[in-house]
Amino acid sequence: MPDSHWVRPGHSVGVRLDEPPQVLSLGVGVHGTTGQMDVFRLPDLWQLHHYRYSADLLVDGVAHAVRPGRVSLVPPGAEVRFRYRGRSEHLYAHLRLPGTGPALTLPVMQDVGALTPLLSDLLLRAIAAATRSPRRADAEVWSALWQLAELAEPAGRESRPHASFAAAVAYIESNLAGRLTVPEVARAAGVSHNHLLRLFRAETGETVVACIRRRRMERARHLLRESTLPIPAVAAAVGVEDLQSFNKACRRVLGASPRAVRAGG
Repeated sequence: MPDSHWVRPGHSVGVRLDEPPQVLSLGVGVHGTTGQMDVFRLPDLWQLHHYRYSADLLVDGVAHAVRPGRVSLVPPGAEVRFRYRGRSEHLYAHLRLPGTGPALTLPVMQDVGALTPLLSDLLLRAIAAATRSPRRADAEVWSALWQLAELAEPAGRESRPHASFAAAVAYIESNLAGRLTVPEVARAAGVSHNHLLRLFRAETGETVVACIRRRRMERARHLLRESTLPIPAVAAAVGVEDLQSFNKACRRVLGASPRAVRAGG
């Protein structure tokens, strides 16, 4: 049976993401080498495509422009017509959705902008995991779908995080163990230093440096309480190599020494 979904005029779809998808196929698709047109339909599966080329796409007769950095999410049963302009390569996943949770509204096609590296990484990790751990592949694709849902401003939210802000946060989360500077975060997000500062003020009410400090200490608290890593290893894992500085940061942000935090303080 096809997944429960709906399609709105203007071509958006309703998806439910409270449970992970079941990914049936994924990989790197190469088209346009033997013919300039593909026409097909997947009766029971959603199609998630992350594009690296320019082409023309019709989904149930509605035209969409394929461009590098855009992502399409096509519901089960829709007729898809691609017209290529030469060799065309994209990342794809064909999947079933569980149909539980509130309906979120996503465009059939959207430009993911600064989130392009993150979404590419999630899908490439899913491809790499698929042969040895299918559930890991499901989880990576699930994370990609949630990123798209956040970008698309789901129903019921008055505002959504700016795409550059989301890319900056993703970069910070991926590099907490290293040396993080505001210019590096700004470059990763594709914005200027000053624009990044304004984004963080608008989205969090704090500076970029304060956000990095807070996330480091939140991760440190988790590692201290939930792992058996030695305290010096925890400090290194959150980018603080000096134990004295780590002690001071824990007391200032978490209100207790690392040993006290580990003991449940």
